[in-house]
Amino acid sequence: MSLSASSVSIIIPVLDEEAGIADTLAAAAVTGAGEILVVDGGSRDRTRAIAEARGCRVVDAPRGRAAQMNAGAAAARGDVLLFLHADTWLPTDAVAELTRALSDERTVGGRFDVRLNGPEPIFRIIETLMNVRSRVTRIATGDQAIFVRRSVFEVLGGYAPIPIMEDVEFSARLKRRGRLACLRSRVQTSVRRWRRHGPWATIASMWWLRARYALGTSPYRLAHYYARVR
Repeated sequence: MSLSASSVSIIIPVLDEEAGIADTLAAAAVTGAGEILVVDGGSRDRTRAIAEARGCRVVDAPRGRAAQMNAGAAAARGDVLLFLHADTWLPTDAVAELTRALSDERTVGGRFDVRLNGPEPIFRIIETLMNVRSRVTRIATGDQAIFVRRSVFEVLGGYAPIPIMEDVEFSARLKRRGRLACLRSRVQTSVRRWRRHGPWATIASMWWLRARYALGTSPYRLAHYYARVR
């Protein structure tokens, strides 16, 4: 199947993101994607109004990133689904790069390299480790803008209805379906969570969560911990 930019639906789950959603939507708009869907989990600020003013489709969904992304996928028209965090900005060539990667029928989906938008040297180290780890394991996190063929997404049943680690869980299932493209084109993501508690504390927290998840700890128990430290 031949894919074009118009075949791509960008799906952005949001909750009270008025401070940055305009920049995210502006970056997404210049990629040439066929549509941009903003999936609102009950924002109480101007997020919805900003999205509508920019001509985006707004979909309502129960709060929770997995539920919101699944709702966006169900409403999307495209043959390719690109899931984008509200504080992550796509490069202008994002859609061209992913459609080129998907021209190989063996490729079922993929993700982008990431660049953290802080100038400090520690963020260059963190982003490099994130990109290398993902390239080796073929496991992606949501801030790397995961994309997937709609047909594959539907066969997999979408994102698991869990409160945390939904991106890791989904990409682990996705890589068993075929080839994943680890694109070197970079999305840029905010360092706001890294600055909230400090880079080293955030790294320790995220690796602890991933290790506990790998050892079988319930995502629901991990979500309680994450809510206290985020």
